[in-house]
Amino acid sequence: MHPAIHPIVILAVAGLLWGAPRVAFAVDAAERLIEIQTLYQEAAVESMHAQDKTDPHLEWTAKRKATPEDEERAAQALRTIRRAVGQYKDYRVALNKGYRPFQPSVPRPYYHFTKKLNRFKAPLEFDLSQPTTLLYRKADRDFELIGAMYTMSKEAGEQGLDAVIPLSVARWHAHVNVCVPPKGVTDWARFGIRGLIKTEAECTKADGWFLPQLFGWMLTVFPFEDAPEKIWAH
Repeated sequence: MHPAIHPIVILAVAGLLWGAPRVAFAVDAAERLIEIQTLYQEAAVESMHAQDKTDPHLEWTAKRKATPEDEERAAQALRTIRRAVGQYKDYRVALNKGYRPFQPSVPRPYYHFTKKLNRFKAPLEFDLSQPTTLLYRKADRDFELIGAMYTMSKEAGEQGLDAVIPLSVARWHAHVNVCVPPKGVTDWARFGIRGLIKTEAECTKADGWFLPQLFGWMLTVFPFEDAPEKIWAH
């Protein structure tokens, strides 16, 4: 598997290969990708509170009945996650490894430290030892590690997700029916992952960019908790 290449680089190279008109298209698409970086981070933050199964902007994997084999596979996955995440209990280690905090000065219950390289790699070659995001809680002037978030490709499907961690134990979710606002518009009451716009027709009428699914599947794990329902929080 080749290392992940930033999609903006891919667009730029493709534009050069296709000719001048498509160069403009590639540049515009790249700019839109940059604009929705914040949407990704907001989706990650919302994932901590993704409990509403009726939200039109959320899609969940189907609930299944656990088997003894499922429980054993989940236990193996948890051991891998604990080893991988545990090394970042000191948030400075995370910073040195390329994890960057999202709006650390904004008071919030949890702080997300995301490694962009892992986010781009995950859809191509998923690895439980490389979480996309580390979750911290503010403790005095320091940060306390509490969990991690993983992402997988949109195309993974329930079979692919189940192969990583049994869906009877952990339910993944995706942010769907998202309308990205036109350039310069920041009306997040209408647009985005919590916006009132939830259909392609509404988005088109508002001059937005409709995405049936924003980014890949997401799963939040709290590996240091003491009960499965707390570890694999839904």
